[in-house]
Amino acid sequence: MKLVAIALAASALALTAAADTTEDASAASEAAPQYTVAEAKADPAHWRAVDPENLFIFNTTKGRVVIEAFPEIAPKHYKQFSTIIRSGMYSGTKFHRVIEGFMAQGGDIRAINGEGSGLPNIEAEFTFQRKPEEMPLEYSIGYPEDAEGGYIKGFPIATRPLWIAQDFGNETVESWIPHCKSVVSTARLGDNVNSGNSQFFLMRGYADHLDKNYTAWGRVISGQDVVMSLKKGPDARDGLVTDPDILNSASVAADMPAADRPKAWVMRTDTEDFAKMLDVKEGDMPHVCDLPAVPAVVEN
Repeated sequence: MKLVAIALAASALALTAAADTTEDASAASEAAPQYTVAEAKADPAHWRAVDPENLFIFNTTKGRVVIEAFPEIAPKHYKQFSTIIRSGMYSGTKFHRVIEGFMAQGGDIRAINGEGSGLPNIEAEFTFQRKPEEMPLEYSIGYPEDAEGGYIKGFPIATRPLWIAQDFGNETVESWIPHCKSVVSTARLGDNVNSGNSQFFLMRGYADHLDKNYTAWGRVISGQDVVMSLKKGPDARDGLVTDPDILNSASVAADMPAADRPKAWVMRTDTEDFAKMLDVKEGDMPHVCDLPAVPAVVEN
């Protein structure tokens, strides 16, 4: 399966922009302070322990990728992908399409067993409606009423401004996970927005033309270097890889023995220290995908 044609038609412009963003994000990441598991464990006021039910472990031929899912944002996709992971059907699937500065696509079960996942396709969840009093932006880029981006639980969030909902008397605000570098999203077939099933893609750079057109449901919190090292395909073949890297196994951390499972902590995005780390100047409103990824540490 391929990503929808409209995304590919825009690839020349989109990939150039994504490649530039990737370089900027890499430089910011290299300059970011490093943290330890011991520091995170000792400081729950500034670090959030990740629920093992939401922690997905991908073991690839290039190394381990650890993903945190956000069930509240795309519950149908969370259910489907966690079900497939637990089934073991991802073992041996290939990262068959990898494009520089864009994304790495995998999860084509049909190419392995000739049948697919056996599960129905997933209804699109491109955006979600949040009640600001129940799910506020923990950090708003700009003034809270005007913010079009920020963070919730360490995830980058794009959103309609709060004042629009207030002016129209709405209780909810349309929001979505933008396709920043390290975000995990859902591939689909052609123009059918409800054709997502088992295939996913891992972002290698920001691609704004995917926002609100594909369902993003997680982010890589450890192993982005592995994502960046996956074998790339030539542009002439739309990124299709001749001898692709393999997803050897996928697991939900909660299903592993407690002593052996990876444990993860993500820096809280609702603290003054996080705001100081970002150092966004008053009046500035950078896009959330241009800011450094929220730090995370993994044990085991």
